[in-house]
Amino acid sequence: MRRVRLWYGVTTVIVVATLLPGCAGDLEGRTPLVAGTGAPVIVPGGPGEAGRTARPGERLGDSEARVTAADVRFAEGMIPHHRQALEMAALVPPRTVSPEVRGLAGRIAAAQRPEIAAMTSWLTSVGRAPGRHGDHRAVTLERMNRLRAARGEAFDRLFLRLMIAHHEEALRMAGSRLRQGADRVMLAIAQDVVSGQGVEIARMRKLLRGL
Repeated sequence: MRRVRLWYGVTTVIVVATLLPGCAGDLEGRTPLVAGTGAPVIVPGGPGEAGRTARPGERLGDSEARVTAADVRFAEGMIPHHRQALEMAALVPPRTVSPEVRGLAGRIAAAQRPEIAAMTSWLTSVGRAPGRHGDHRAVTLERMNRLRAARGEAFDRLFLRLMIAHHEEALRMAGSRLRQGADRVMLAIAQDVVSGQGVEIARMRKLLRGL
């Protein structure tokens, strides 16, 4: 199972939060560091003075991290893209005749659910409403209905072809983010998509050849 290397709300004691304009094109700039409501943030005192606990919501300065429009587009597009992959994976257990396809679907779900959670948390932290761009569908409704109706080896072949194409689009989305983005959390997720889904494409092509 692949893991996202940078995670919100798990080990950090400073929560990055910004209030951003509605237009993604206006996002470039430093990210303010704001104390959150979770683990306490200790602010060092001056020479000879004791430290203090920061108040929730207190601004603690600016980070060197930057958020770009490419970072936001990537998260807003990849969340519904991953959700469709989960929808496809959920069709596998009652329809497949292949243990390998069943295992592949389980790995896809296990990898992409935490990435959805990380991107949703990140969008909230930068003042964007998750789910605003939920119409993204890499696989058309017609093809999804064909997949729902298929059974046995016909299902397995169609599932693999559609998921390969689905992963290839994810690689294009992640590649665009790697060229244009700046935020370190989105960088980690984009790199995870490229490495993990690239391997899965190779496995799916091998499975498809064996059917």
